[in-house]
Amino acid sequence: MKNSRQKAEGSTRPERYRTLRNMGHQVLKRVLVVFCLLLTAFCLPGCGKRRPPLPPIERVQQRTELLSGVQRGNQVILSWPAIQRNAKDESVQSIRRIDVYRLAEDPRAPLGLTEEEFAARATLIGSVTYDQIKSGTPVLTYTDTLELAGAPARLRYAIRYVNASGQRAAFSNFLLLEPAARIAQVPTIIVTGKEVTEDAITITWQPPVANIDGSTPVNLLGYNVYRLDEDETEISDPINSSLVSGTQYSDKNFTFGESYRYVVRAVSLGTEGAQVESLNSNAISVSPRDIFPPSAPAKITVAAAPGRLSIFFPANPEADIAGYNIFRSTDPDLPKAQWSKLNAALLTKTTYQDERVESGKRYYYYLTAVDQAGNVSAQSEVVSETVP
Repeated sequence: MKNSRQKAEGSTRPERYRTLRNMGHQVLKRVLVVFCLLLTAFCLPGCGKRRPPLPPIERVQQRTELLSGVQRGNQVILSWPAIQRNAKDESVQSIRRIDVYRLAEDPRAPLGLTEEEFAARATLIGSVTYDQIKSGTPVLTYTDTLELAGAPARLRYAIRYVNASGQRAAFSNFLLLEPAARIAQVPTIIVTGKEVTEDAITITWQPPVANIDGSTPVNLLGYNVYRLDEDETEISDPINSSLVSGTQYSDKNFTFGESYRYVVRAVSLGTEGAQVESLNSNAISVSPRDIFPPSAPAKITVAAAPGRLSIFFPANPEADIAGYNIFRSTDPDLPKAQWSKLNAALLTKTTYQDERVESGKRYYYYLTAVDQAGNVSAQSEVVSETVP
């Protein structure tokens, strides 16, 4: 009996397993269907809807590789392109200052140096402020004033940007300079009161008497002269095409009625044959006014014909001639101020036909030239002719 019951139980056990497995599959299917329905219910309401655009990612320049510089007198002027696009003031990415670092090296030291070595040895000498960064100038500058005492040194400069959260960016490129100590002092411009002539503005100066380290003789190659227009603040290129050897320069490329400022820099022989300028001299302001009359008309001729006299003359050599006046009289001894002016408006041609004449009479003429500033020339020579 026991064996038969065990056989009966053994035969029904697989059927129970299959029944339970089928029930589990049905429950799993129902759970998956419910999950899919819920997922669809959550996803469908958002389909096709336009979401607000995401704000643009702030792309702030993190460093520059265009650091450059030049020695001028006892200063090194560093310059680099300004940040073209900074983050908003409230952003932590906003560049708030630019730190300037300097490392003094032995001129014979290896040129190669890692950023880590530079960071460990360099000195923070100053910063460009946030106001300077926001100024809108295309180029940012920093001036490092040197003592130039002791043994010669090679200076290595770099800058790094610092954002609003105080994070420092990587260093810029390295700029290496070997400043020279025997650089000429600043020249001094002299006011002569005779700066302006008709053809030029002439600037005169006194030469430097020593070098910036007090040594003599003066290390002097020549001079550069700079001119700024009235609305200019930054000095650009010298107006002389080559170094000026003397202590005077005549600027012939100017316009009457404009205002100019001039400065002069001495030029010395620097390290490795480089030309090094001094600091700026004192400035002189010049506002040239045209008070110079043109030359008197010359080589006037008169051609006679029945009922008229024709006057011919060459054009004046001045470039700013506005025109001419012609005067006539039948009495050569009459004071010139009493002669009759024949033209109502300035003559712009170099011929004139006088048809208000009488046959058999002799007429006398003289001319004056007038420039665009209203300056009147001296009277020309008197010419005359008799009407046939």
